[in-house]
Amino acid sequence: MSENNEQPIIKKIIKKGGDGHHGGAWKVAFADFMTAMMAFFLVMWLVGQKPDVRESVAGYFQDPGKFTSKGKDGVLKGSALPIKKQNPVGSMVKKKDDGSSASKDKKNLELTAKKIAAQLKKQSIFNKLEKNIKMEMTSEGLRIILNENEDSPAFFEPGSAKLLQKSATILMIIAEELGTLENHLVIEGHTDASFGGRKRYSNWELSADRANAARQLMAVSGLYKGQVREVRGFADRFPMIRKDPNDDRNRRISLVVLFRSQESKHNQVEVGEDLMHDANNG
Repeated sequence: MSENNEQPIIKKIIKKGGDGHHGGAWKVAFADFMTAMMAFFLVMWLVGQKPDVRESVAGYFQDPGKFTSKGKDGVLKGSALPIKKQNPVGSMVKKKDDGSSASKDKKNLELTAKKIAAQLKKQSIFNKLEKNIKMEMTSEGLRIILNENEDSPAFFEPGSAKLLQKSATILMIIAEELGTLENHLVIEGHTDASFGGRKRYSNWELSADRANAARQLMAVSGLYKGQVREVRGFADRFPMIRKDPNDDRNRRISLVVLFRSQESKHNQVEVGEDLMHDANNG
């Protein structure tokens, strides 16, 4: 057989390897990873939000219809107000927390009263004014009463809002202790019924001026800016000695340290409907 008649040898090479770009398994794995990361960051975002925002998000997934059909402006687009989850157990827990917070607030004020008493006892003037200082717990908070004597002035000059220098120390010590609290303060002024007053200067002006004089001294003696919410002048409307409105002890100032739960009542004067505008347009 001649060389020209030899059969050619064909060699086949089979390449082994992965599917290359034709494989799709990695895409599924990557999509799962991205989904997990999105869920993770969503959880982290929710953890950092306020409770009402978290409740709104939960409410949206529980009943989206309330947000799309009735909503306006709120935490989420389409929501008028955050949807509160109706949970009787949660309501009971909240009431328990509020009670615990109020109890802690009361104990804190009672402790402050003891600190004030301890500091006052170190002052020599306290021996003369011990009967003129009272501290009591009321529904509003801690009430500190500084009343005048029956026979001689204790805190203010007679018929005047000028503080006596010897007893101003009492207010300064009280202010220093109250300034350490977050609680806000209301200062009241009272007179007895015997003060006739000068022309255009009655018990109303005197009681308000004395309360404000106390505020001015305490403001530079320890109270923080904005701690005083109100200055009230009651004239002789609320005598401490009810049987005798003319009793000198009715002349007093009261420092009311408000419970935190009571402070919202003093945050702002309520503004109602403008009746004058309606009458003019009627």
